[in-house]
Amino acid sequence: MRTIIVIAAIAGTHQGIAMEPTSPNDAETAATLEAVRRFNDAFNAHDINAIMAMMTGDCVFENTNPPPDGARYKGQAAVRAYWERFFRNSPDARFDAEEVFAAGDRCVVRWMYRKTKDGKPWHLRGVDVFRIRGGKIAEKLSYVKG
Repeated sequence: MRTIIVIAAIAGTHQGIAMEPTSPNDAETAATLEAVRRFNDAFNAHDINAIMAMMTGDCVFENTNPPPDGARYKGQAAVRAYWERFFRNSPDARFDAEEVFAAGDRCVVRWMYRKTKDGKPWHLRGVDVFRIRGGKIAEKLSYVKG
């Protein structure tokens, strides 16, 4: 896995969108990376209690399914119920981070999701966009290729 810490953005405009220079606090970026790392470790251990302990009370998770926009789950109870179903239906699920970008309270993880499907190895590639608040995951927005 490659980790990239973004410490500044270029000022100007891009496709009509104003872009202001930023200089995120390095400690905040490091804390964001650590929160996402802990979350992903708990996820790959299928530890729902640890996953939920790392999410805010008003957390938001946007799933990749159903297309085109996925489903949105808000709050501890709804997100927990989703993870319980997910791990029950995919007992060998694993997400391998391929690349991680972070700036301040934001983090993007490019990943490969692996599991067994119809008795054969299967994978899907995608991206998660995280927002961290108080050392916990406030948002996990997921997107996939294809």
